[in-house]
Amino acid sequence: MNNPDILLNRAKALRLNGLITHWDEIADADWLAAVLQWEEEERSDRSMRRRMRAARLGHFKQLSDYDWHWPRRIDRAAVEDLMTLSFMNDAANIVFIGPNGVGKSTLARNVAHQALICGHTVLFRTASEMLGELAALDSDAALRRRLHHYAAADVLAIDEVGYLSYSNRHADLLFELISRRYEKRSTIITTNRPFADWSEVFPNAACVVSLVDRLMHRSEVISIEGDSYRFKEAAERSKAQREKRTSRSSGEKVPAA
Repeated sequence: MNNPDILLNRAKALRLNGLITHWDEIADADWLAAVLQWEEEERSDRSMRRRMRAARLGHFKQLSDYDWHWPRRIDRAAVEDLMTLSFMNDAANIVFIGPNGVGKSTLARNVAHQALICGHTVLFRTASEMLGELAALDSDAALRRRLHHYAAADVLAIDEVGYLSYSNRHADLLFELISRRYEKRSTIITTNRPFADWSEVFPNAACVVSLVDRLMHRSEVISIEGDSYRFKEAAERSKAQREKRTSRSSGEKVPAA
């Protein structure tokens, strides 16, 4: 039997003021618990869909399909531990470092998706997209609002840091954002450049040392070594197409003279 006080607290949490006003009339109704459960499930589904749209994770390969044997070096246990989201308890950062095509973005998306499933707010953006958007804002008020938007997410994933070079303005904006999130919320970074080379990503920027310091403090660094998996898949597709064409050609009949 459902406890009326528990049901009332659930109705209050859902802010079902109409039901609460007439609570004495419906408290013993057989349908009440089912209605509350339906409302809770529907709101949970809507929240998930809304957060998924805002996150913009895009299509990605699930962790169960990740080829752990392809990279020459990767700490699988460390990556799987990230899926528990324990790093969020300490507002720790995650940094995936490795060359192109080894799955850095895929792993970051899987961790971000796990956070979404567990009810957290997540934003996934490329560095060029996010910094370009912030730098293009033409008023201080708009910039403050947008910085707050990125700073407030439970998990912010910044993809592809290091693929382009950025101005001092971009470096200052990234430093401001990381400073706002420092020791408050977790940030995930994917990069193809070791931190020692970030002075080339943000040339002449005075804040690079401090930026790296805040990112590295209480962070989990996952280094991945290996060749591009995308190149491997492209080579396999080309081979399959050649074999298909060869098979088709050998099966053609030679016309009679």
